[in-house]
Amino acid sequence: MVHEPPGIVTSSLPEKKQTGLLSTDRMEEACGGFGIWAPNGDLFQLTNFALFALQHRGQESAGMALSSGETIYLKRGMGLVSEVFSDTSGLEKISGIASIGHVRYPTSGGVHLQNAQPLLFSYRGGSLAVAHNGNLVNAPALRTKLEGEGSIFQTTTDSELIAHLVARYGDSDLLSSLEKVLPWLRGAYVFLILTEKSLVAVRDPHGVRPLSLGKWKGNYCFASETCAFDTIGAETVRDIEPGEMAVLTESGLQVKRFMESRRRALCVFEFIYFARPDSNIEGMNVHLVRKELGRRLAREHPIEADFVTGVPDSSLAAASGFAEELGIPYEMGLVKNRYIGRTFIQPDQKIRDIGVQLKLNPVHKVISGKKVVVVDDSIVRGTTSKKLVKMIYQAGAREVHLRIASPPVISPCYYGIDTPTYEELIGYKKAAPEICREVGAVSLGHLSRRGMLGAVGISPDNLCLACFSGQYPI
Repeated sequence: MVHEPPGIVTSSLPEKKQTGLLSTDRMEEACGGFGIWAPNGDLFQLTNFALFALQHRGQESAGMALSSGETIYLKRGMGLVSEVFSDTSGLEKISGIASIGHVRYPTSGGVHLQNAQPLLFSYRGGSLAVAHNGNLVNAPALRTKLEGEGSIFQTTTDSELIAHLVARYGDSDLLSSLEKVLPWLRGAYVFLILTEKSLVAVRDPHGVRPLSLGKWKGNYCFASETCAFDTIGAETVRDIEPGEMAVLTESGLQVKRFMESRRRALCVFEFIYFARPDSNIEGMNVHLVRKELGRRLAREHPIEADFVTGVPDSSLAAASGFAEELGIPYEMGLVKNRYIGRTFIQPDQKIRDIGVQLKLNPVHKVISGKKVVVVDDSIVRGTTSKKLVKMIYQAGAREVHLRIASPPVISPCYYGIDTPTYEELIGYKKAAPEICREVGAVSLGHLSRRGMLGAVGISPDNLCLACFSGQYPI
């Protein structure tokens, strides 16, 4: 039986989620993490390259912690991986045994350098560097309890909680401490924890966020997505199972279960939007799943049109599947500006207002005079869809039909994804015909829940579908 830590009552799910300063009209990515034990490898470059591959999961900050075997060295900063590690950080000169890296999108705690990860702490057992992907729903209760007992927090993110719990309730052995305190956490979490002489990877018992085990030249590594393994030339071994803790030391790899998984709940949006198309999750390629989403969308909402186009980048596979299924030409009607960087997600309202024009540009010669089907992965607030439809009409389209490769988003996420409140979600407030009129399309079709599940190929009992159903697994 799992007990709560002394004096702590688990908080209930909040009524509403307050959106952060960087909220946009997307289901913004979770964070991304990478860790490797490779005493004979170039840890700095391996981790740096892996973080490049995971950049899509977080663009606000990046960081790396590297252990020499005696000391942990840390470098982190605001911005993209290329910006944080553009100068001579000093880490590239260190001969180490293990390292962890992190890219962050701020879903809790706000946008501050102090919240950039990995976080580094000192306690009676030594040093501890922590990288976290996810969100803890009982974080306020845990934090209040710990502060009442004298803990002083360095950040405003819930990622710091694990270090304080280990320091206060654990013992000198990190693994036994983790086995004791991890079951107290409620929510979604993948932790990468680096000490002077060990690397630990943990996935919550629901498995909301992905985590994979890889192998590089006889050395083991962990990553939020398998595309990071491909980038450094590592092979994928398997997924870390929900409730598992994997430990790397000089003795090798040890995997143990710290808690039974009674209800799996992998986030289905990993397949729809978050993950890179070349990544594999649960043994399935993300690109192929998205293509099947498009095929099933075409069967459910067929249309006669001159061509189909996708919204770069996450919707391109679904758009190609949609076009193939109906035998309609697929064209590049929209071009993405790949050098926009972080400007697009700045909190200034004027920048958000022109964000679509900054990020996407229509190909006028392709669109002019045509009946166009636009395939997108989701509609959140509806503001981006409205601007997108208007932009395509301004490029000369005769008709614009919108097809969405997922069901309507009707509920916020509390597990590490930045989504608007209920009141801001257009799918919560309005039915498809009203949404269609608001965004200005001639027709609108969402993929059904049944169609989505058929494309993903995982039982709904093993997925988190809360954003589509309002039923939260945790």
